[in-house]
Amino acid sequence: MENIALIESFSEFKDDKLIDRVTLMAILEDVFRNALKKKFGSDDNFDIIINPDKGDLEIWRNRIVVADGEVEDDNQEISLTAAQRIEPDFEVGEDVSEEVKLIDLGRRSILALRQNLISKIHEHDNTNIYKQFKELEGEIYTAEVHHIRHRAIIMLDDEGNEIILPKDRQIPSDFFRKGENVRGVIESVELKGNKPAIIMSRTSPLFLEKLFESEIPEVFDGLITVKKVVRIPGEKAKVAVDSYDDRIDPVGACVGMKGSRIHGIVRELGNENIDVINYTNNVQLYITRALSPAKVTSIKLNEEGSRAEVMLRPEEVSKAIGRGGHNIRLAGQLTGFEIDVFREGVEEDVELTEFSDEIDSWIIEEFSKIGLDTAKSILEQDMADLIKRTDLEEETVTEVIKILKSEFED
Repeated sequence: MENIALIESFSEFKDDKLIDRVTLMAILEDVFRNALKKKFGSDDNFDIIINPDKGDLEIWRNRIVVADGEVEDDNQEISLTAAQRIEPDFEVGEDVSEEVKLIDLGRRSILALRQNLISKIHEHDNTNIYKQFKELEGEIYTAEVHHIRHRAIIMLDDEGNEIILPKDRQIPSDFFRKGENVRGVIESVELKGNKPAIIMSRTSPLFLEKLFESEIPEVFDGLITVKKVVRIPGEKAKVAVDSYDDRIDPVGACVGMKGSRIHGIVRELGNENIDVINYTNNVQLYITRALSPAKVTSIKLNEEGSRAEVMLRPEEVSKAIGRGGHNIRLAGQLTGFEIDVFREGVEEDVELTEFSDEIDSWIIEEFSKIGLDTAKSILEQDMADLIKRTDLEEETVTEVIKILKSEFED
């Protein structure tokens, strides 16, 4: 009776965890064999018969009959007298099968057995979850915010699986409330102990690539290929796209009329500024497009093919550099080139404001206050006089002069 009751309680796990019958039987047998090893020292001579659906469990111990007084291993051998109590016809050398009741294992063993079963089922669940999410690495996933911590947001999906969105994988402008659905890409899945750690990212370039796949039908269908994505999360991104069908304008298809197609992606990324450009094998043209919206005058590539010297009109320099240097940094990452920007007409004087990408605006303002608005107007001054008149540190003035002089060097 106790066998049936115990198996019925084990069957609850089958219903709760949706474990298939074969797997449950394997787990149950493994758990019982561990209990038998602890009790008898070995389980090699035991047969375990389990039927979880009916609640049936039978454990049989097989032993060899030996003459009285010659038993050396109680688990493997049984004396003739003891065997004949089971069945009078037994003789020395025969095999005896005797049923073992669960109650014979002892109450403490039964409690440990149940706990071991719970642990094994959790381990099985965790392995399945790990395998499930390992296959989803690099794919977009949605989960609900469950708990907000300082270093991460803990989310749960519809199955109750825990997804972690670390602070450094969040877009700087992200702000989430409990119960809100969050979309990101499954970046990594690792087993820590027996528990899977599922990490989501919203800052990965792959997230933007997958958003293009999900929001733009031509990308999803393979008519347009996303060649490369580079991002400064929440600030700016550049996406190179290509199409093998000359009838399709890949940039136009991705952006849509008045930006209608890309608008949802921009909003998802906290108004991240996204430049979509046509990919090309023509390196110089590719760099020119990557530096958009700046208009490039000419490009010179070094022999190693790793550096590009780009010549621009003075008014185009700030566009090429971009706010905070974002545009030129992303253009370099997109093309794989180290890009150096040069102003046309460096033999003439250059407005100081054209150096805003290299010199802080407050320093430029200090020079403007004393009437020095161009590069040469500063270079013509005595350094000690500049320090005295602007109240700037010597180190700062030295760095400014170094930057300005580099523009006039051959």
